[in-house]
Amino acid sequence: MKDLDIRAVILAGGRGTRFWPLGRAARPKQFLKIAGSEPMLAETVRRIRPLVPPRRMVLVADAASTRRARRLLPKLPKASFMVEPEARNTAPALMLATARVFVENPEAVVVVLPADHLIRDKARFLARVRAAAAAAAREDALVIFGIPPSCPATGFGYVRHDRRAGRTIGGTEFYPVQAFKEKPDAATAREYVASGSYAWNSGMFVWRAGAFAGEIARSAPELEPAWTGLVAALKSRNGAALKRAFRLVPALSIDYALMEKAGRALVAAGDFGWSDVGSWSTLATIWPRDAAGNAARGDALALDARDCLVWNPGRLTALVGVHDLIVVDTGDALLVCGASSDQKVKDVVAALTGKKSHRKYV
Repeated sequence: MKDLDIRAVILAGGRGTRFWPLGRAARPKQFLKIAGSEPMLAETVRRIRPLVPPRRMVLVADAASTRRARRLLPKLPKASFMVEPEARNTAPALMLATARVFVENPEAVVVVLPADHLIRDKARFLARVRAAAAAAAREDALVIFGIPPSCPATGFGYVRHDRRAGRTIGGTEFYPVQAFKEKPDAATAREYVASGSYAWNSGMFVWRAGAFAGEIARSAPELEPAWTGLVAALKSRNGAALKRAFRLVPALSIDYALMEKAGRALVAAGDFGWSDVGSWSTLATIWPRDAAGNAARGDALALDARDCLVWNPGRLTALVGVHDLIVVDTGDALLVCGASSDQKVKDVVAALTGKKSHRKYV
């Protein structure tokens, strides 16, 4: 491990529309203090810092999010911030960032981290990352962290793996990936969980830069022109060529573009208290709750109320005779919705975007 050059690529873009009205275009989810005392991006950087020094971090995002990130993280070197020519999904972003690492050192191991995830057990997380880095280097494999499912969730993709062919590296078990599965219906999700051979797709990956390039050549040759163009443009520092190569990458997730096709992929258990903090209702499992299951940021009085979540710092919110509600007051906008409907909050943003008079709230 001492000889490994480990780099962290942090995906710092994305809008996080499910956290409207707190989350806006000007303050996406990764810049909100919703899961802890710091913005989620700052927590992500702090979490990986014991393993990866700032000079070996790459934050990739569009121009607007990069400006916000630089203000939030003034101690990170300017070179740590990499601007995407445009926001186009994770495949273009990760090919761009990995190409940069590849140009600097093809043997470097890349740890891909979304900027807006919660990890409760930081020590176990670092131990798993160390083991995954060793596995990626030794096996020339693309490694994914699979989250042991706690319920038959339908909001996550799943990774099927062969539990009979596990190997231990750095005290962690790694299993060959057999297939990536899309978000299932409820019955299929129950089958997945019952089988014991499926994990949730966390979106966290580890790979050696050279192995990533090799997997593109073997498994996704349609991406090779873009990859070759990105590497050449980075070597020559040709900004116009970089934009052209970037636009050659399909606007897809890295799962669709590469991982589902990869012949050398391993999964390791992401058993470190992970949450993607994907919607308001997930915060009910993160924030402290009272005896009736109510969770609040701000002063709240609950009378015959249960299982409600409130964001209203600075003011009192009184809940009377209600249950399973989400109440978010940001001063200029108020959200009230059923807890089971919070995935539809993004539809509010879409509706507001379509009305010129309401775009100031987006």
